[in-house]
Amino acid sequence: MNDHVKIRQTEVLSDNWYTLCKVTYDYLTPAGTWQTQSREAYDRGNGATILLYNPAQKTVILTRQFRLPTFVNGNPSGMLIEACAGLLDKDNPEDCIKRETEEETGYKVTEVRKIFEAYMSPGSVTEILYFFVAEYAKEMKVNEGGGVEHEQENIEVLELGLDEALAMIKTGEIKDAKTIMLLQYAKLENLLA
Repeated sequence: MNDHVKIRQTEVLSDNWYTLCKVTYDYLTPAGTWQTQSREAYDRGNGATILLYNPAQKTVILTRQFRLPTFVNGNPSGMLIEACAGLLDKDNPEDCIKRETEEETGYKVTEVRKIFEAYMSPGSVTEILYFFVAEYAKEMKVNEGGGVEHEQENIEVLELGLDEALAMIKTGEIKDAKTIMLLQYAKLENLLA
């Protein structure tokens, strides 16, 4: 239990898609005084993401799909290039990312390696994202991918050279934080060397 924070009230503002709450709490400052503060927190659950890589071809698998929040914040097409990812729902991170990989990319991976976990937007979103990498090969392709129809994902699967993907960060073609982190990890750790 944290003796520097005392929750006073939690008010649900919306539970339409996920849950948005307004939390009022008392916070003990470093000076030893208590301050009452109020913040909103968006709870969408935790998630997992993965970078599929092929050392022989020096390629990675990414996806492209429409993301409404980017569209309303200035992305003219609303399309975003990303690493495969999904919400855990009731799965553990490893089972989730294996399922999402097959649904989104069409590749069936059996061995994944967790590399780290991170809060992606800790000022407003509760989500922890679990990051994975896994090797892929052509023979692991079991379907076309594209996402689950009832989730209306309409995902395009992309196979890109690592250097090409890294260059797309510089040009602004890749702006997704989790994807940038995974691509930089691949470069730093020489996954495709």
